[in-house]
Amino acid sequence: MQLAKNGLGTTRPNPMVGAVIVYEDKIIGEGYTSPYGGNHAEVNAIESVKDMKLLSKSTIYVSLEPCSHFGKTPPCADLIVKHKIPKVVIGVLDDNSLVSGEGVKRLKKAGCEVEVGVSEKECRELNKRFFTFHNKRRPYIILKWAETKDGFIDLKRTEDAENQPTWISNRYSQRLVHKWRSEEQGIIVGTNTVIKDNPRLNVRSWTGEDPIRIVLDNSLRIPKEACVFDGTVKTILFTSSRTAFSEKQENVQVALIDYSKDVPQQVCDVLFESEIQSLIIEGGAYTLQSFINANLWDEARVFTGISDFKKGIRAPKINGTIRYEEDIVGDMLKTIVP
Repeated sequence: MQLAKNGLGTTRPNPMVGAVIVYEDKIIGEGYTSPYGGNHAEVNAIESVKDMKLLSKSTIYVSLEPCSHFGKTPPCADLIVKHKIPKVVIGVLDDNSLVSGEGVKRLKKAGCEVEVGVSEKECRELNKRFFTFHNKRRPYIILKWAETKDGFIDLKRTEDAENQPTWISNRYSQRLVHKWRSEEQGIIVGTNTVIKDNPRLNVRSWTGEDPIRIVLDNSLRIPKEACVFDGTVKTILFTSSRTAFSEKQENVQVALIDYSKDVPQQVCDVLFESEIQSLIIEGGAYTLQSFINANLWDEARVFTGISDFKKGIRAPKINGTIRYEEDIVGDMLKTIVP
């Protein structure tokens, strides 16, 4: 599982997988899934073994069921059989309909001893994005916001106020958010957030790939000069205005939806079809609350800063279980699950 996490943010749409090969209680090979299009974990683990003759007397531990179909690479189950690895220990079965159970069948048919379900809960949690996408047919959704001690998410700003964010969290929390962005495939913001803050929504304070920017703008109120439309990162614009198709913007995809109906579900449906497996929703309060009310969220990460606003825009209301709390140099971070 530790090896698998090295692929966070780079393997999608493939899951993150780790593999360890053991001979006489000693690790002789290990690997994890390469960025999409590259080797799977089992291939990297097998190729790392110096003495290939030992494979026929070894056990391979893999956090997810080895694949049994041809994709960008040949089936890993076939590779295990080819090298006559006699025992395979699997954390969790793959929910992908192309794989589920088929890898195990292929291994058993070839005479491998197969054990399934070791640390199953932890292995499933490891690939929560992948499993949510395939089982619920929508992206894994993370809500994120910062609120004051007295429960406000922002000040009430006038139309002519300068377009810049009202910071509640400290610079350490802000850097952590950029790390989170690098781990997710998409990032959503609403119209007012873009107009008020003109965010770039990138990972400039971390390393990694910028998430796809997803912007909700019913009637095209956001200026074309906004950072989200600068063309540097793919952007998906959800609108009900057909005029959005008349003027093409570089690296901007338009998705037409009906804003009088269930917007969060429509957004999820489009993003599922676009094979986007995970999202982080950063605002504003209305957008966050709409996904909460639609019960379309998997975890919320909420910072509480040290300031009080006395008045302003209230933070979203959410019911759930606090999974854990952490002190980020004065900011309190709560992770909440349904």
